[in-house]
Amino acid sequence: MTHPALTQLSEEERMFKDAVLAFARERVAPKVHEMDRAGAVDKSLISGLFELGVMAVEVPSEYGGAESSFFNAILAVEALAIVDPSISVFVDVQNTLVNNCILRWGNPEQKQRYLPKMASQWVGSYALSEEGSGSDAFALKTKAEKRGDKWLLNGKKLWITNGAESSLFIVFANTDFSKGYKGITAFLVERDQKGFSVGKKEDKLGIRASSTTELVLEDCEVAAENVLGDVGVGYKIAIETLNEGRIGIGAQMLGLAEGALDHAMKHMVERKQFGKSIAEFQGMEFQYAQMATEIEAAKLMVYNAARLKDAGQPFVKEAAMAKLLSSQVAERSASLAVELMGGVGFTKEYPVEKLFRDSKIGKIYEGTSNMQLGTIAKIVRSAYASG
Repeated sequence: MTHPALTQLSEEERMFKDAVLAFARERVAPKVHEMDRAGAVDKSLISGLFELGVMAVEVPSEYGGAESSFFNAILAVEALAIVDPSISVFVDVQNTLVNNCILRWGNPEQKQRYLPKMASQWVGSYALSEEGSGSDAFALKTKAEKRGDKWLLNGKKLWITNGAESSLFIVFANTDFSKGYKGITAFLVERDQKGFSVGKKEDKLGIRASSTTELVLEDCEVAAENVLGDVGVGYKIAIETLNEGRIGIGAQMLGLAEGALDHAMKHMVERKQFGKSIAEFQGMEFQYAQMATEIEAAKLMVYNAARLKDAGQPFVKEAAMAKLLSSQVAERSASLAVELMGGVGFTKEYPVEKLFRDSKIGKIYEGTSNMQLGTIAKIVRSAYASG
């Protein structure tokens, strides 16, 4: 029995990726510079992303979604990042964190109430991080108290992607601090909920068009029916969702690196010095050859993790490895692209300086590189300990 190569796409996968990349180049590319300057996503692109079908890739057709695979969601994230990593993560969070969370843990009523909106008009956010709980996510202080048929949520969330645009937030709060992390519960909170508000928007180094905000919950009233999963299993929801989310960030960083290589190569092939293209000089060849090799390795890791997830196989180690390597490759590739393009690469007139700024976040969000290394080491070590 022969197996297709990891990077060999089916006809459907290839057509889907090509359509997303065409949208990115035709609709997103002309707006990238201004969105970066303004620090906001162009509203017309949001409706375009819904029309394209990339805001609900895995959502079943009965709810208005594309009913496709996790792998296709990853292809969409990668393709968009080639042009703009900000729009890429906008789509990534919607699919790999918010929609997947509802699909995996929502009851039939919650799915019927929210998934049609997530497939057609609503943007979503995943609200776990707080000031004192970044890598130590379960140290969160947001509190949930039961009052009759409602829960009252109090606390603040930080670093929440899509916060400025979202209509639905998956908010994690502790219902019983005496139980430690086993008191953590996930809640579906709508933007117009009483006691809920979106606070400060961060002014960031990179992915500037992607909003990153504070959320403020002051006696925020949430109906009991909006508990996602069961009370006390929020920690499990968070862990399992973020395991999938890591593959999405890996895809974002992969696309970023591919975009950096593309810009650098086009410049080097056209740029002539000493009577020939600078791409022909051995000193340049060795550098972009190394870059291309590392990008291919990152692609293999991202695609493998995504295909393992779709196949229902263990993928936690592979997801951590994919995010770790892709974020490293993205930073190196974007940095090298600036150098290979020389002076113009250092200007805002050309895209690579932005990709360089965007790349830095890959080692930080959805689990720092050190957290990925810790996850990988734990799984590797356990294989020997159990033997």
